[in-house]
Amino acid sequence: MAHFAQLNDNNVVTQVIVVHNNELLVDGVEQEAKGIAFCQRLLGGRWIQTSYNRNIRKNYAGIDFTYDAQRDAFIAPQPEGEGWLLDEATCIWRNAALEAEEAAREAARQQIDIGTTRV
Repeated sequence: MAHFAQLNDNNVVTQVIVVHNNELLVDGVEQEAKGIAFCQRLLGGRWIQTSYNRNIRKNYAGIDFTYDAQRDAFIAPQPEGEGWLLDEATCIWRNAALEAEEAAREAARQQIDIGTTRV
């Protein structure tokens, strides 16, 4: 099975559908263009393939994600609040301050676990 995302005029995902592999194969090889043509015949609009396993386009497309053609990636909407930066390698929003807080909480939990473990 393959997944395809429909894009509006602003490259924002409006829906994601599943397409059977039979609709994509040409001589036993999956062809994105054939899947796009199938989606267009079925529902109209602009379509692009996405990967549930993140094999292409860095992230699995979701409703309201944006497709960035330069990065060839689906990017989630930016979370609210300050400090969010887009990781260029993964196209995932990161917040260094929140990640540091979470790492500190995890370290504290591990210390508690070590202190309560009986031999």
